[in-house]
Amino acid sequence: MAPGSNLAVIGYRTGKARYIRCGTRRTSMQKYSEMSREQLLELKKELDQQFADIKAQGLSLDMSRGKPGADQLDLSMGMMDVLADGADLKCETGVDCRNYGVPDGIPEAKRLLGAISEVDPDNIIIFGNSSLNVMFDTVARSMTHGVMGNTPWCKLDKVKFLCPVPGYDRHFKITEFFGIEMVNVPMTPEGPDMDMVEKLVREDASVKGIWCVPKYSNPQGYTYSEETVKRFARLKPAAPDFRIYWDNAYSVHHLYDDDQDFLLEILDECAKAGNPDIVYKFTSTSKISFPGSGIAAVAASKANLDDFRKYMQIQTIGHDKLNQLRHVRFFKDLEGVHEHMRKHAALIRPKFQMVDDILTRELGGLGIGEWTKPKGGYFISFESMEGCAKAIVAKAKEAGVVMTGAGATYPYGKDPKDSNIRIAPTYPDLKELEEAAKVFVVCVKLASVEKLLEA
Repeated sequence: MAPGSNLAVIGYRTGKARYIRCGTRRTSMQKYSEMSREQLLELKKELDQQFADIKAQGLSLDMSRGKPGADQLDLSMGMMDVLADGADLKCETGVDCRNYGVPDGIPEAKRLLGAISEVDPDNIIIFGNSSLNVMFDTVARSMTHGVMGNTPWCKLDKVKFLCPVPGYDRHFKITEFFGIEMVNVPMTPEGPDMDMVEKLVREDASVKGIWCVPKYSNPQGYTYSEETVKRFARLKPAAPDFRIYWDNAYSVHHLYDDDQDFLLEILDECAKAGNPDIVYKFTSTSKISFPGSGIAAVAASKANLDDFRKYMQIQTIGHDKLNQLRHVRFFKDLEGVHEHMRKHAALIRPKFQMVDDILTRELGGLGIGEWTKPKGGYFISFESMEGCAKAIVAKAKEAGVVMTGAGATYPYGKDPKDSNIRIAPTYPDLKELEEAAKVFVVCVKLASVEKLLEA
């Protein structure tokens, strides 16, 4: 590429998410690491003034969580009317959804969530409004009563979970809550480091599970490769009660119609590999309809689902069938879901593009940050210079922009390099997001200069 080109320089590309190592190159652009101390001090003066000007604005902006914006929530408001007064409130088998019955989900909901999950409806149990609740309950039950007749984890000397990092903070909070030891496994653009996963699972019977967000992962937006999925299916765990916690939360959350990641279906691959019981596949409509008012489901083998049903008979009289019914009446089928998600994409795609444009324009070529450019999901993963993430997030907060806490994407909140920051572009409107992103890049620059001046 010729000096002065306006094209972005891509560090590497996998066919899925990609890290932008260098953005717009100009002949005047200089990496911070190549600057003299005098240049850095002069730059710090400029950045200090910019930072002071920002603080004087009294901003109050939020990029901390992957929440749908209000305009996204409005897309599902028609759901509130499908069960209006006088509507037929019976499911297709004739059960009155206002009453007891059908504890594992009405058939229509099983077909809809099965279609979203790419599995047969017979392999689906419908739960309540959040898959996170189901994951918590599943770990709790494994602690107190074991998995399919195996020793309850609470009676074992040690229980471990593998945690691909950076990863989803709420997963890590669950296992931390139960005192389960968490083991970091590096993520790659193809998925977790499978050499490491295979070795740990094969050699250590105390390893009972692994957290996975296999499509448009939280926070990088990576999608596991076909080979990674097949290697998961072929795992030979030392523990008979080892399970893959396959949280496919973003399966239909594409940003582009014509450029989408493909994920191999894990249950099929496990069955082919003679490992049908090794995986729990979770999904929900939390970010499709309404967070807190969606429906969640688990797909698994018959043996696993029978194990679930044993405790469900005691735990619940049945989950909200009216909510299941209104989801089916509103979306109708998988194509209805896809059409709905195109509307979501139209709203959030400009936000992702805006953040990428600002990062590329302001940080490209400076050598002080890399970031992912996902094709779906809810997040952008930013890698700062080592030792800068906490300082960046703290400065952003001081300037009126709340970010996800530095370290949150690692177990125990401890990022060994203090470099990963999760950017959540969806919740603010475009104007607020633009302001927040501009504040963020000033904080990145300032923290990076200060780090270099410490050396």
